[in-house]
Amino acid sequence: MTCCVDDVQLVARGLRFGYPDRPVLDGLDVVVAAGERLGLVGENGAGKTTLLRLLAGSLEPSAGSVRRVGSLAVVDQELEVTARATIGTLVEQASSTAREAAARLEATIAAFDHEQADLSGLSEAMARVEHLAAWDVDRRIDEALTRFGAPRDPERELSTLSVGERYRVRLACRIAERSDVLLLDEPTNHLDAVGIDHLTAQLQQWAGAVVIVTHDRRLLDDVMSAILDLDPAMDGKPALYGATRYADYRFAKDRMLMRWRARYRAERKRALALARQLDRSYEGLSDEWRPPKGSNAHRRATRARQHVKAADRLVQQLEATAVEVPVPPLALAFPDLPSLPRRASAGADPDRPLDPGADRAASHAGPLLEIRAPRVDGRLDLPGRRIDIAPCGRLLVVGPNGAGKSTLLAALAGTIGLDRGTRTIADGVRLGILGQEGATEHEPQTGITAFDAYARHALRLLESNALDPDQLVPVAALGLLTEEDLERPLRELSVGQRRRFDLACALLAAPHLLILDEPTNHLSVGLVDELTQALRLTSAAVVVATHDRRMRADLADWPVLEL
Repeated sequence: MTCCVDDVQLVARGLRFGYPDRPVLDGLDVVVAAGERLGLVGENGAGKTTLLRLLAGSLEPSAGSVRRVGSLAVVDQELEVTARATIGTLVEQASSTAREAAARLEATIAAFDHEQADLSGLSEAMARVEHLAAWDVDRRIDEALTRFGAPRDPERELSTLSVGERYRVRLACRIAERSDVLLLDEPTNHLDAVGIDHLTAQLQQWAGAVVIVTHDRRLLDDVMSAILDLDPAMDGKPALYGATRYADYRFAKDRMLMRWRARYRAERKRALALARQLDRSYEGLSDEWRPPKGSNAHRRATRARQHVKAADRLVQQLEATAVEVPVPPLALAFPDLPSLPRRASAGADPDRPLDPGADRAASHAGPLLEIRAPRVDGRLDLPGRRIDIAPCGRLLVVGPNGAGKSTLLAALAGTIGLDRGTRTIADGVRLGILGQEGATEHEPQTGITAFDAYARHALRLLESNALDPDQLVPVAALGLLTEEDLERPLRELSVGQRRRFDLACALLAAPHLLILDEPTNHLSVGLVDELTQALRLTSAAVVVATHDRRMRADLADWPVLEL
């Protein structure tokens, strides 16, 4: 359907959707007019990506309807790569709408009847070409590919690209399309500062309707005209925040959560008190109850009825005045991490784990971890550089895409070898590693539950002497996943929930040093706030590589390594 940009909008009414084991959305309304930019936030698993797919039409709601006016462009978190698809394939798809509009205008001009002088069709075709800037589509695609740091060889197959490269190519193509309805899922995950600036500028001037799932707090400030929080409030419904500043949204939500938790505690306390009172009222009906001696049968029956009526009245009172307050959402319970490894017992075998019974920390005159002049061919080269992480140390690694940040963190973690240079780690130091895309052993195709996968990860660490059994961090104690989520197969968890699982695995061994590559990727904005505060306060040493502008600002007082 062709339309003028002024008519572009996205309307969803009464959306309901759920999976066999759990509901996701129930009676949700969404309205986004031309020029409006709606940010979707909420805890991982709240249904943000599901809602985006419902709006896109790739999922069918069990109830409700979605109406879109105009062309649609969608950028999902994950891209399915078809056989032999290339960068040129995506570029051609992106430019096809503009080329079709230009061809239609040419055909309309060629067929124009000057005698009838009906300008409506011609005006509409010209407006569409103007809106799409069809004459400029090739330049826009090339600029977006460059600004986003995406490969540009049209013959290169998508299957040969990294996850981040594929995402940047697709995002560049969709942004260049200038679609009437634009749906983006975590668009800043794989962008550096230059790419985020270009994306922000494009979205700020977008003429159509935009819906964005994001954890990027600066993007919420710079772009959104409203924020829809899919986390159910105390009444069980999502909340729409008209305030465009993230700080305003966060303040309002924090106050709501404080009231919710206080009311939940009060109702639980009141319910327990009434339950005890009810128990006492029924004691008179127990087998042990007896009326005073000399009472006749009639009197015993009368008193029994009185006790029954009193108990029934109390039950009715409880039901009439009780308030059903759902359990408040989880909050991150970051563990108390150690700063130094324990001293090995005298005469201990160096190949055996450190003695968990030792009660004093080992004395470290040097750093926990040190790397000198590292080079990984084609990916990283820092001649003459020495990077050391002291106990309780901090390091913030920044730089554009392709500078070698992830390679450096992998070299620090020991997950890749060096072609030049040395890596030294102090005895007994445990590492907690969060890669940018998660650990390969936790791929959701395994089919095992999250709890079982966590246990398997613990066994692997134990077998490699990288775990002190006395300092294991239980996954259920972290507030990252509910018990129900832990009992579900990994493949059924959302991308964000799997990211939470990977974070839990990084904390499992109570590490002395955390190495975190883009830790905000796929996490909810609330969890990012909690994690940032925890990283500032933890006794463990921390190395973070991130493009997240708000996290970089929050950690601005840390030592910075710019690549």
